[in-house]
Amino acid sequence: MEKLKTRDQIAAADKWQLEDMFATDEAWEQSLAEFKTELLRLGAYKGILKNAKAVKGCLSLTTQLESKIELLYVYAHARFDENNLSDKYMKMHNVVRALFADFAEAVSFVEPELSALSKEKLEAIAANKMLKDYDYYLKRLIDGKPHILSAAEEKLLAQSGNFASMFQQIFFIINDAELALPEIEINGEKTQLTHGAYQILLTNTDQAVREKTFKEYYSAFIKKNNTFATIYSAEVLKNIFYSRARKYASYLDSTLWGEDVPAAVYKTLISSVDAALPAMHEYVHLRKKLLGLEKLNMYDMYVSVIEGAELKLSYKDAYKLVVEGLVPLGEEYSRMLKKAYKTGWIDVYETPAKRSGAYCTHAKTAQHPYVLLNYKKTTHDVFTIAHEMGHAMHSYYSSKTQPESKADYKIFVAEVASTVNEMLLLSHILKTTADTDLKKSLLAYKLDMIRTTIFRQTMFSEFELMMHEAAERGEPLTAQVFNDAYYGLNKKYYGSGVEHNDEIKYEWSRIPHFYMSFYVYKYATGLTAAIKLSEDILSGDEAALKRYFNFLKAGGSKSPYEILKDAGADLATAAPYQKLAEVFNNTLNELKKLA
Repeated sequence: MEKLKTRDQIAAADKWQLEDMFATDEAWEQSLAEFKTELLRLGAYKGILKNAKAVKGCLSLTTQLESKIELLYVYAHARFDENNLSDKYMKMHNVVRALFADFAEAVSFVEPELSALSKEKLEAIAANKMLKDYDYYLKRLIDGKPHILSAAEEKLLAQSGNFASMFQQIFFIINDAELALPEIEINGEKTQLTHGAYQILLTNTDQAVREKTFKEYYSAFIKKNNTFATIYSAEVLKNIFYSRARKYASYLDSTLWGEDVPAAVYKTLISSVDAALPAMHEYVHLRKKLLGLEKLNMYDMYVSVIEGAELKLSYKDAYKLVVEGLVPLGEEYSRMLKKAYKTGWIDVYETPAKRSGAYCTHAKTAQHPYVLLNYKKTTHDVFTIAHEMGHAMHSYYSSKTQPESKADYKIFVAEVASTVNEMLLLSHILKTTADTDLKKSLLAYKLDMIRTTIFRQTMFSEFELMMHEAAERGEPLTAQVFNDAYYGLNKKYYGSGVEHNDEIKYEWSRIPHFYMSFYVYKYATGLTAAIKLSEDILSGDEAALKRYFNFLKAGGSKSPYEILKDAGADLATAAPYQKLAEVFNNTLNELKKLA
C-alpha cells in the first residue's frame, strides 16, 4: 500500500483554503472575543419585544451572531479535521462548540416573548416591511401559537427535556457497548463480530460466510429482544406524550409540522412505494438469478450481483468527468464547478490523522463552501465528488441569493441537489461508456441505491407509523408486536423471491434511526425528488432547469415542501413516485438485457 503523503507534501491546489475565512488563527481568536462581547447585547432586548422596531433589532442581532458563531465553528472544525491529533485545533473546536450553549441560552427569551403576543399583534409586526427578511420565521411562529402552552406548562415541559433523549442514549449504550456480539470463525480464523464487521461480511462472495455472519449477529439481538422492545416502546410512548401535550392530532402531525411538511407527504410516500412493490419483487428475482443461487436469503441482499469494472481515474480526470456529466445543468453551473476546483474549495487527498469520509460544510458569510474528500481511484469516489459538489453548489447559491436569515435550507431538501448530481453523472456514464462490465455494474449500483434508499427506508417509515398509530389507539407494544409487524413488512416489501429468514424479524431492534422518529422518510423522499428533477432536466426542458436553479437559490425562504413543489416534485402527490417506478423498471430492463 502506498505511503500517505503529509499535508505539506500535498500541492496547494489540492487543499482547501481556510484562510478565506480567517487569514490566521489569531484572527479567529479576535472574532471569538468579539462574539462574546456582542452576545451580551442581546440582553437589552429582553422584555421589550412588543413592536416591529424592537423585533427587527433583536432578530437582526441574533442572525449576525448566528452567522459569526457558524463561521467560527466551520473554521475550527475544518482545521481539526485536517489533523485529528492536533491539540490546538481540538481545543478551538471544543471552545466554539461550548459557545453554542451560551448562544442558545442568550436567545432563549426571544420565541417565548414573541409567542406571548396576541395573534393579531404578531401579524401586524410580521406585516411591517422592515421585517421582510423574517416573514417566513414569523409566519411559522404565528402558525405554531395553538401549540404553545401556558408559561407554567412550558416550564414543566422544558424541565422534562433532560429525559427526552434518554431512551436513545440507553439504546446506544446497549447496542454499541454492552451487546455481546460473538466471535465467528472464517476460513479457520476467529473474527470478533462488530456492527462494522457485520456490514462488510455481508458483502463477502462466500454465501456460507454471509449465512454464519447473519445468524450469529442476530443471535445477540434475539437474546435482548424484550430489552430492546421495552426501550423502543418507551420511546414511542414518550413521543406521543409530547405530541398530545402540545395538542397535536398525532405524533406524525407534530413531527412533520416541525419540519413544515404536510403529513400527506409521509402517507403518500408509503402508499406510492407500496404500489411500486411489484418492480421491487422483480428486482429480487433478478438478484437471485444473477447470483446463481438456488435460494436467495436476506443475508444475500448486500453482496454485489455484478463483479464490475472500476473507474480508476486520477482526481483531475475524475473531476473532469463530473463536470462533463453535469453539463445538463448549464454553463453557469459548469463555470462554478471549475472555479471550485481552482480556488480552494476542496481538500482532496487522505493524509495522516485527517478525518475519514467526505462531507461539505459551509457558513453563510463564508466566501464559498468547503468540501472534504479522501480521494481514491474508485467508482465510489468519483460519485462522491459529484455528491459533495451538489451540496456545495446548493449552499453557494442559497447563500448568494437569500438574506442571512433565510440562507439555510432544511434537512428535508438537503440531499436533493447532491443526489441530482449523482443521477446526472450516472446517466452520462451509462450513455457514453463502451465498457459493458462497467455499464452492468453501474446499472446494478443504481438499482441498489433505489432499493436501499427508497424501498428499504419506506419500509422503516411504515413500521414507525404502524407502531405509533397502534400506541395512539391504546394498544400495548410488546416484543411480539414489533417482531410480527416487522416480519410482515419484510415479506410485503421483498416478496416471494427471497427466503424470509426468521432472524430478520428482529432487525427493527438494531436500527438507531428509530430513536430519531420519523426521520428516515426524508432519505426516500429526497432520492425520489432527485430522480424526478434529474429526469426533468435530462428531458431538455429549459423551464425545468430554471425551476431547478430556483430550488438551489431558495434556501429556507419558505416551506421545504413548497420549494420542492415549485421545482417540479410535489411529494404529496403520486407523480414523483410514478416517475421513480418508471426509472426503476427501465433500469431493471436494461440490466436484464445486458446480463
